[in-house]
Formats: sequence, structure tokens, C-alpha cells
Amino acid sequence: MAKTNPLQFVQQVRAEVAKVVWPTRREVGLTTVMVLIMAALASVFFFLVDLAIRSGLTALLNVFG
Repeated sequence: MAKTNPLQFVQQVRAEVAKVVWPTRREVGLTTVMVLIMAALASVFFFLVDLAIRSGLTALLNVFG
């Protein structure tokens, strides 16, 4: 791997950063809302699964305990 001097390195970094396609404000907002919705759905799902398991175990312990 060839070593480059600091000036060439900075020029290469700037050239690579210029190639990046940055998201628009609308895309960032939409993505943020989607992440929040998916997190809420996941939390509801795991709450319901936890409730079902807890209810099942409580019923099982009441029958045998």
C-alpha cells in the first residue's frame, strides 16, 4: 500500500465526500417517522407476547400449585 502525503490524503478525502449523496430534509423526516412507528409496533408486539406468556404461566401455576 503506497503512502501518500497529507495534502494528497486531504484531496482524496474531499473528492470522496463530494461523491456522497446526502438525504434531503424530507427523506430524513420520513425515515425518522418510520423508525418511530416500527419501534412502537415492536414494543406493542413484545408487550402482548409478554402478557400472553405471563398469563399462561400464571394459569399453569394456579392449576398445579
